[in-house]
Amino acid sequence: MNRGKTKQFKRVLLKISGEALMGTGAYGIDVGTVDRIANEIRQAVENGPQLCLVIGGGNIFRGLSGVAGGMDQSSADYMGMLATVMNALAMQNALERQSIDTRVLSAIPMAAVCETYIRRRALRHMEKGRVVIFTAGTGNPFFTTDTAAALRAAEMNCDALLKGTNVDGIYSADPKIDANATRYDTVSYMDVLSKDLKVMDASAISLARENNIPIVIFSIQSNGALLDVLQGGGCRTIVEG
Repeated sequence: MNRGKTKQFKRVLLKISGEALMGTGAYGIDVGTVDRIANEIRQAVENGPQLCLVIGGGNIFRGLSGVAGGMDQSSADYMGMLATVMNALAMQNALERQSIDTRVLSAIPMAAVCETYIRRRALRHMEKGRVVIFTAGTGNPFFTTDTAAALRAAEMNCDALLKGTNVDGIYSADPKIDANATRYDTVSYMDVLSKDLKVMDASAISLARENNIPIVIFSIQSNGALLDVLQGGGCRTIVEG
């Protein structure tokens, strides 16, 4: 494992894939898994950095699968955005049961459920020590939650964008398929794009590159991994340069 130390972060955006919330299920939200991830976030918050989140919606509805079935892409993408709101509310509930003050801000106004995203409001929440969960993507179809995460990380002046997935970094090939796949400790933005490593979509990588925001890929399923990464160590891949 890579335990080399890098700088500690003061403000980060954590992107969690929707699939990470499924637990051992085939779809949906596993409450036990959400509680475990919320505990990881609580440990991280208690150790200092300001934290905001973006959660995907693939555990409930994936726009690409809807399009493949003949659905209009805009409609499918909006359905995916609504799925992210459900995940955000589940995570908010889990965090607040662990006494972590949390706010959900949606790019699509839905005042009865959560606050509408306003950049200055989000910054103020973070300055007060609240965990802010950004939801409903960018509010526009044709953009993924990875792109939304990179956008919000830039708007919040984050030191890094952390992506918590089911694998512990970026590999040369899918490690579940290719036993000889090797994990990168570091990789450049351009290599991710040119080698089509598929860790995030091209728009997200380009946006992070343009704003000089390092991307840290790690496994959200490993106990203590989030805190390790925030403290500059842990098993992860860093995309920068």
